Amino acid sequence: MPLTMHQAAVTPTLKMLATLDRLLDKAAAYATARKLDEPKLLQARLYPDMLPLVQQIQIVSDTAKGLVGRLAGKEVPSFPDTETTIAELKARLAKTADFIKGLQPSDFDGAETRTLTLPIGGGKTMEMSGLDFVLGRGTANFYFHVVTAYDIMRHIGVEVGKRDYLG
Repeated sequence: MPLTMHQAAVTPTLKMLATLDRLLDKAAAYATARKLDEPKLLQARLYPDMLPLVQQIQIVSDTAKGLVGRLAGKEVPSFPDTETTIAELKARLAKTADFIKGLQPSDFDGAETRTLTLPIGGGKTMEMSGLDFVLGRGTANFYFHVVTAYDIMRHIGVEVGKRDYLG
């Protein structure tokens, strides 16, 4: 049986949202054990010109919704970027997962050939097929921000490793 667009997009996206949720549990335990201020911890970044942990996780949420929602031909919900605690970020990830779980496999019928119009910044857009989006830009962008969030947590001392990332 061939791989469906639903399987290609939904299954790994939900897996990585769950992984990031578990990593945030470890970050919360780390902050509590060391009496660290969570809002300050969430402002940690790998390099001064990179976005902080809180924004990496918000972008993970946005890219997950966009990746799966666009492929399903559904309107992508918008969540305000107001989180300042780990609990709020975990709630955002749960809300993102709920949106994705609410999509039906039939929503993805024809998604591989569906033309998607994607914002690329500066008021510009680009078009690509659903297949190119899931195999390239959409998935790559999603994983970039998941890995960057993982790297920030590891960089600040949260005890996470490859097994935590892979699940």
